[in-house]
Amino acid sequence: MVTRWLLPLLSVVFLGFAMYQMSLAQQKDPPTAPPVEPAKSPYATQLAGAGIVEPESENISIGTNLPGIVERVYVSVGMKVKTGEKLFHLDERQLVAEEKARAANLVGAEATERKLANAPRPEELPPLDAKIAEAKAGMTEQQKLYDRYRKLAASNAISEDEITRREAALETAKALLLKAEADRKLLGAGTWEYDAAIAAATTLTARAQLEQTRTERQRLTMLAPYGRAVRADRMEPDPATTFDVLQVNIRPGEYVGVTSGQALIVLGNLGRLHVRVDIDETDIARFQTGFTGVAKPRGNPNQSFPLKFVRVEPFVIPKRSLTGGNQERVDTRVLQVIYSIDKLGKPMYVGQQMDVFLDTGTK
Repeated sequence: MVTRWLLPLLSVVFLGFAMYQMSLAQQKDPPTAPPVEPAKSPYATQLAGAGIVEPESENISIGTNLPGIVERVYVSVGMKVKTGEKLFHLDERQLVAEEKARAANLVGAEATERKLANAPRPEELPPLDAKIAEAKAGMTEQQKLYDRYRKLAASNAISEDEITRREAALETAKALLLKAEADRKLLGAGTWEYDAAIAAATTLTARAQLEQTRTERQRLTMLAPYGRAVRADRMEPDPATTFDVLQVNIRPGEYVGVTSGQALIVLGNLGRLHVRVDIDETDIARFQTGFTGVAKPRGNPNQSFPLKFVRVEPFVIPKRSLTGGNQERVDTRVLQVIYSIDKLGKPMYVGQQMDVFLDTGTK
């Protein structure tokens, strides 16, 4: 009897439990509030874009002229450097040895040039004069012997062969005299102009090679670059620029190469900051130069920094600065517009991302 009523009762209990679970599954989750409220535009008509904070001078990526091992780093993050100050230095032992060798080559080339320019030595002439005198004396002796033998030949006292030998000896003595005089004349004439030109060219080559090595040594030390300043409506180098060291990506003992785009040290002028705003290609037609606007940092939409138009970079490029939004397109192109930003005495960092709103109703 109990069993007959127990089964229906259990069926009713399980049915009620199933219906309760189904009702719980059909309930909607309460809406969750975002961790940070998104930034809102303060303008009735506006143009929005993503912005990146950068120095007024832009980010200056310092590379290296030559590959090598870093010997010393002169700066650290947060330091201020002026134009021409040392940033880092590479190992120079090989070039030091090469410079010494080329300096010795230059000394030798200059000595050879001076030697040829001051030829002949005064001490070289007396021996040649003595040879001339010796040749003259020999020729005089042979001339006298030849004349004597000619007289004897008239009385048939000597043979014709002996006369011939005497005549040949006289001609040899004359040739020796001519040779001695020619050697004296050649040495007394000094250096041939073409030999002097070759020596001068050798000196110039040695000097140029030494200067080349010294230049290569100087290129092992990287210096802070010149800044830019507007003068007479154009940008000119400014030798009095001071930069802030934003990043140092090298340490002593590391090997560095000349890879394109490798930022070993990053410099920038933090006196004034700019915001580089990406205007989507679909909104370019709505943009006009001179729009004012505000920038709001990511994570703090209650802060608002006024913007002032600086310039447009008239070259549409693929979008590189991504915001991480769910509906963000990564295959679009953007027009980059530069605005100066008023920090209002609040902390702001290079590379910080901003939500930018431009007022399209004012210009």
